[in-house]
Amino acid sequence: MPDTQISAIICTHNRDTYLGAAIDSLLAQDFAAEFEVVVIDNGSSDRTREVVEQRLGDTRVKYFFEPTLGLSVARNTGAKVARAEILAYLDDDAVASTSWLQVLYAAYEHNSQLAIAGGKVTLLWPPDIQPPQWLSTGLASNLGAYDLGDSMIYIEKPGLTPRGLNYSIRRSFLEEIGGFDPHLGRVGKNLLSNEELQMTELALQRGWQVAYLPDALVAHNVAPERVNRSWFLNRGWWQGISECYREQLAGKADIGQLQRGSERLLRGLYKALQYFSHPAERFDNLVYAYGQIGYLNAAIQGLISPNKKP
Repeated sequence: MPDTQISAIICTHNRDTYLGAAIDSLLAQDFAAEFEVVVIDNGSSDRTREVVEQRLGDTRVKYFFEPTLGLSVARNTGAKVARAEILAYLDDDAVASTSWLQVLYAAYEHNSQLAIAGGKVTLLWPPDIQPPQWLSTGLASNLGAYDLGDSMIYIEKPGLTPRGLNYSIRRSFLEEIGGFDPHLGRVGKNLLSNEELQMTELALQRGWQVAYLPDALVAHNVAPERVNRSWFLNRGWWQGISECYREQLAGKADIGQLQRGSERLLRGLYKALQYFSHPAERFDNLVYAYGQIGYLNAAIQGLISPNKKP
């Protein structure tokens, strides 16, 4: 496929329930030029391969097995085997709108300085499950929700970076920085993150641009097991660890991490008490505070063993 204009990549690990719909949404794209769908099976033990094989009759679909667990590892493998300059990553439990690839591709075609782009993400709730009262807008973002409005925006603050489930990147930039950092990003069942935030930081530091494209719309399935408080607390814990690791990788590990983490922990607890009568705001701040305990735990370990990589 020498004239492939964009490569759609799905990195998957034991998500056979959702994977077929994700692939089908890519095969249904309204995109006139050549594109491919690359599925990276990251050590799955379920029916993942069978789900993909059912769709290999379409020559646009490619299957590759990556035995080393890790989302960043799988993304790097996807980039290696894909053919196009523009790489579009879709999560295995997401569904892309029919114009997703076209919107992404057009943005890169019109801006040679664009390194990263992603779009709006809405949530698909399981049948008979409603968003709980304790779920704030901020915590909904942990489920993948992402909405910066209805106009295209160039991202200047890394914290607003596009979500990894609806994410694209220019190959030349990815190669310039040496790929996704395997020390960040999910590995198996742990919830390490912040790899997209780090990528945006690197892009902006090097003079590239990062864009939010509202019309590059994707819907993300909310797994039933995530609709409980314990999942969000666990997610907050790993978010704190991820932030600490990101600072360490950037050479910012020092005693000041203990002060920053402690201040944020106290601030989260104070706000949880302040919003005690508001379930969503109260729980949001409790999750934030709990995340700072994870941050402090990782910071202490980093200070004790400074030469040990995260």
